[in-house]
Amino acid sequence: MLKGKHIVVGITGGIAAYKIPFLIRSFRKAGADVHVVMTEAAGKFVTPLTLSTLSGRDVVQGIFPAAEHAGTWHIKLGEWSDVMVIAPATANVVAKLAHGYADDAVTTLALAMRCPVVVAPAMDVDMWNHAATQSNIDALQEMGYVVLPPEEGDLASGLVGKGRLPEMEAIERAVEDVLQNRRQDLRGVRMLVTAGPTYEPLDPVRFLGNRSSGKMGFAIARTASERGAEVTLISGHVHLRTPKGVTRIDTESAQQMFDETKKHYLRQHAVIMTAAVADFAPISVSKKKIKKESESDPTFSLQLRKTVDILHFLGSKKGRRTLVGFALETDNGIASAKKKLREKRLDMIVLNNPLEEGAGFGTDTNIVTLITKQGKVERLKRMSKHAVADQILNRLAGKLKKK
Repeated sequence: MLKGKHIVVGITGGIAAYKIPFLIRSFRKAGADVHVVMTEAAGKFVTPLTLSTLSGRDVVQGIFPAAEHAGTWHIKLGEWSDVMVIAPATANVVAKLAHGYADDAVTTLALAMRCPVVVAPAMDVDMWNHAATQSNIDALQEMGYVVLPPEEGDLASGLVGKGRLPEMEAIERAVEDVLQNRRQDLRGVRMLVTAGPTYEPLDPVRFLGNRSSGKMGFAIARTASERGAEVTLISGHVHLRTPKGVTRIDTESAQQMFDETKKHYLRQHAVIMTAAVADFAPISVSKKKIKKESESDPTFSLQLRKTVDILHFLGSKKGRRTLVGFALETDNGIASAKKKLREKRLDMIVLNNPLEEGAGFGTDTNIVTLITKQGKVERLKRMSKHAVADQILNRLAGKLKKK
């Protein structure tokens, strides 16, 4: 699996850096071509000469290296690499990666990478458990970094807990898994994905909305981009970071989402509508905050109108495009989804029930049933939303390649 692969190893300033020469030697023995990039702090634990000897290449240390690495070295290495491994990744470097800093060789190169990046954090237990670190780890995962959780055991501080760098064999397996799963079967495919909720204003303060987190749509956008697609993501109001390589357009109301979808759908090979678009909106929107007129009357009447049906529009203008919709149903799920599939002229519909544990809004997992226009019904077991995204794209990839 590693033979002939181009691997960049990024080393940062943690005590576990002394282990990385063994990882480099293992990569080389497996036939990989290895390039080492390190921070200045990493040089306190392992010397560039050791790393250069084992990798067979000069080591990049600092953002202004000399000789052959001068100029746009980070762009050249980003194009050369099949995978980057950052190990050990200190709390400081994890924070930099999460917020886009590029003030050392490792973080500068990570931002320029076109390939998957595997991050192996290692730090003391209290640093690992800190809320800021955990938030940064979540951010990395949302952006598409592959994060290997640290192991538990004796730490350099004398404490015992989670924070040890995974064993070199575990890191090597993770790299092999990433390379094995790195498919570019959607290269050349243009895909539009909608995600998140829509908010329909009631007054300057209030709105009608739903509990969609956008995680499913963002997972599809991220996975499609990783597999080579050119992805446009039209999102409602969510608290998620834009996946790497994805063009994001933010919207609020159903009408705004429709306008942006209509603007961009013509050039797409596929459209995947995961957004939870509101079915109804207030007929009139108050320019001032609506107040309680009478404490004695506990009722309030609100007149609603139907919103634009984006999926119906796309189905009527479908042409040769592949069109996928989502159905969120709490009862009569299969029958309702099949009806929606027919009426909207979909190629596939993805059904899920928010009342099932591990499915629906806000969760990191989902339980879905895939229904095709040929009538095939396939229920998938509970899995992460990124795994669900892969399963959906697996069933579309062959058809999309023929377009």
